[in-house]
Order: sequence, then structure tokens, then C-alpha cells
Amino acid sequence: MWIRIFLRTVGAAALLAFAAAIMPARWMMVIAGELGIDPFPDSPLTFYLARNLSLLYGYVGVLLMIMAADLDRYRPLVRCTAFGTMSFGVMQWVADSMAGMPAWWTYGESSSTFLGGALLWWLDARTSKEANT
Repeated sequence: MWIRIFLRTVGAAALLAFAAAIMPARWMMVIAGELGIDPFPDSPLTFYLARNLSLLYGYVGVLLMIMAADLDRYRPLVRCTAFGTMSFGVMQWVADSMAGMPAWWTYGESSSTFLGGALLWWLDARTSKEANT
């Protein structure tokens, strides 16, 4: 079922964020420079925020994997996740714009998040109809 594959793929990708949570600070600074983003501030607060956001994304990956494992049980949560992901994409655009992120980052991140939520919503609607017939 395509929805399971989608949830597992996105979930597995999100699990990789756990590695970023323990990544050496120097690597974060180098990666930011390679992406052409202003120098990554060498500040405890910056590293705290980056690491905690990575942990949050990692745990989202865990939840997506759980939902994929028992789709019938978690179907209502899948629907909420789809809507929440689309709204998160819109809010990412606002937050990234306010933060002064490069346009390629802002549009790439927010549109991929929104479209991912829309795809999840579509897959859920499609598979819900199939399950009910």
C-alpha cells in the first residue's frame, strides 16, 4: 500500500535527524557555510535550538513508523498528521521569511513540507475509500 511506503520513507528520513542532534558543533558550522547561509553562531542557545529541533524531527519519524505499522488503528492520526503537515508548511514559509533565510531555502522547505502533507492527505483519502469498499 503506497501510504505505508510513504509513511515509512518519510519516517526513515526523519529518523536521520537523531544523528544531527549529536553532530559535532564544528560540523554544523561547516555545513551552514557550505549551504551559503550566514555563519552559524557559535552560541549555546543556537546549538540547543538546532539539537532540540533535530530530536523533535527524529521523534516525528518514530511516530510515522508507528502509524505505518498499524494503519487501521492510527488512520485518524494519519488524517490529522496530513492536515498538520500542510499547515506546518505554510507556517514554515512565514517563519523562514521572518528569519531572513535564503529564498531557495524558504520555498524549498515550505513547499516540500506542504506538498508532503497534501500527498499524505491524498493517499489517506484514496486508501480509506479502498478499505471501505
